[in-house]
Amino acid sequence: MSLATAGAGSAAHPRGIRVNLGQFTLQTVQVFFVGLVIGMERAVLPTVARDFGVARGAFLLLASFVLSFGLVKGTLNLVAGGLADRFGRKPVLLAGWLAAIPIPLLIYFAPNWWWIVAANALLGVNQGFAWTMTVTSQIDLAGNHQRGLAVGVNEAIGYIAVGLAGLGAAYLAHRLGARSALLLFGLVTIVLALTTLVRVRDTLAWVHEEHAELHGTRLAGESPSLAETFLRISFRDRAGSALCQGGVVNKIADTLVWVMFPLYFKAHGAGLVEIGWLTGVYAVIWGLSQLWTGHLADRIGRKRPVVAGFFLLSGGIALTALGQGEGLWLPAAAIMGVGMALLYPNLIAAMSDRAPPLIRGKALGTYRYWRDTGYAIGALLLGSIAQFSHAALPAIWTTAALVAGSGVWIALVVVDSGGFGS
Repeated sequence: MSLATAGAGSAAHPRGIRVNLGQFTLQTVQVFFVGLVIGMERAVLPTVARDFGVARGAFLLLASFVLSFGLVKGTLNLVAGGLADRFGRKPVLLAGWLAAIPIPLLIYFAPNWWWIVAANALLGVNQGFAWTMTVTSQIDLAGNHQRGLAVGVNEAIGYIAVGLAGLGAAYLAHRLGARSALLLFGLVTIVLALTTLVRVRDTLAWVHEEHAELHGTRLAGESPSLAETFLRISFRDRAGSALCQGGVVNKIADTLVWVMFPLYFKAHGAGLVEIGWLTGVYAVIWGLSQLWTGHLADRIGRKRPVVAGFFLLSGGIALTALGQGEGLWLPAAAIMGVGMALLYPNLIAAMSDRAPPLIRGKALGTYRYWRDTGYAIGALLLGSIAQFSHAALPAIWTTAALVAGSGVWIALVVVDSGGFGS
């Protein structure tokens, strides 16, 4: 059912960003730290992979660290949704941060690339639990008319952090070396995150209040199981399937930026700091733009921003393939960032719109499962294309085509209102 007509919450746990500003801000701080952890790797690891034993041209082996991340994160997004609906959001968030502790240590002491693959499996646990819980909690706290804004703020701050971390870690690596830079950056970030987590409240009480408003009782019967919710959204609901495939494809595009773009830029003479700027501009503009793109979709609907975002993203990727220097690469990165900002938070908000409150965690977990499994699919697909063509460029053009096709699919299938099965 559509939740557009639901109220703003009870006196005990009123919903709305302003009335819950303290907790909403703490969740925003949490997602900033989550973004720092994943962002610190982006510009650094692909360009220094040979230091960990990855031979030149071994694109599939290089991409394996994103494969392990995507498989773990995708699966745990799904698990996190079920756990969060049952036990609460904060315990899952804590588990995500505890899993992050070994990551910088594994990178620092790594004798070979397989330790990096293992570190990124743990990064998948961290991101699957921690980022999923921050966005779910902020949706819980926000009013129904603010979901796009809540997701936009979450993703904005997270991806601003990704961009800043990529650039900051690149500068540190230039001065200290990759291992020392990632060890220092990672441990400081994790300690700060755990310190601020103490003041975070669980938002499951807000969910129960919202359900009571809609149904007149706090817990009216059993909610659908995780398996039922997963099958319904993934395969039985046309719009749900379209949103899930959109999530897969946008992460294939992000895999391109994470793995192939640094190699492509390096092959054309860019240094580590330049690569940090190019990938950082994409992430920061993606992040900053989400401060308005989520709210825009609250006012005009989700579909138009999402479809426009896919086409802009595809165009930016194509422009990168055509360019031979920063004169085109920087504008292309900016275009890609705006495209991601239009589609990314609004895919999540569209899924949230379609989910009753008691299965919100499961519904968002299902979408985020498919979305982040896109990292694994992207690593295999783009790594294989680059491996057999001995170059990154064919992988770039393939991604541009996939992204455009995904936008067409959503344009043909998705509408802006209605619940699952409508």
